[in-house]
Amino acid sequence: PYTPLKGGISNVWFDRFKIANDCPEHLESIDAMCQVLTGLIDEEVKSGIRKNRILVGFSMGGCMAMHLAYRNHQDLAGVFVLSSFLNKASAVYQTLQKSDGVLPELFQCHGTADELVFHSWGEETNSMLKFLGVNTKFYSFPNLYHELSKSELEKLKSWILTKLPREVEGQNE
Repeated sequence: PYTPLKGGISNVWFDRFKIANDCPEHLESIDAMCQVLTGLIDEEVKSGIRKNRILVGFSMGGCMAMHLAYRNHQDLAGVFVLSSFLNKASAVYQTLQKSDGVLPELFQCHGTADELVFHSWGEETNSMLKFLGVNTKFYSFPNLYHELSKSELEKLKSWILTKLPREVEGQNE
């Protein structure tokens, strides 16, 4: 059930009280999904994938990825978020205020014409994460709505290949 749809069933990562950055986070549903995703990460590690070769991200999944990486798995290779944001008083910010280790790099893209998740919310999220010690890259895409573009995906592909270069033969891929 998704509160912004008046409790209607929706395929979302977690519940929100509303689609806005100035309200509390629905931490109960975020934390429950973090546990599920931690299980998936643990399975990948058990199968031989090193944690520093795992990337997570995208829109609402981008918000989920930021919670997962910056609150629970600060040893991941990186986080990518496309058309995503964190609430102003996010638990992610609270966790990072207490963190002093190396954090996963953030790759973030946002369309300037996005009417569902405002570009300014993405910029604000990026600025706050940068202030809290995250190495970030933020790309604005003029006239792009809440959607993907070829140029955005090309930038993401390039970043992924930089973060996860082909490993030397004999190591896990």
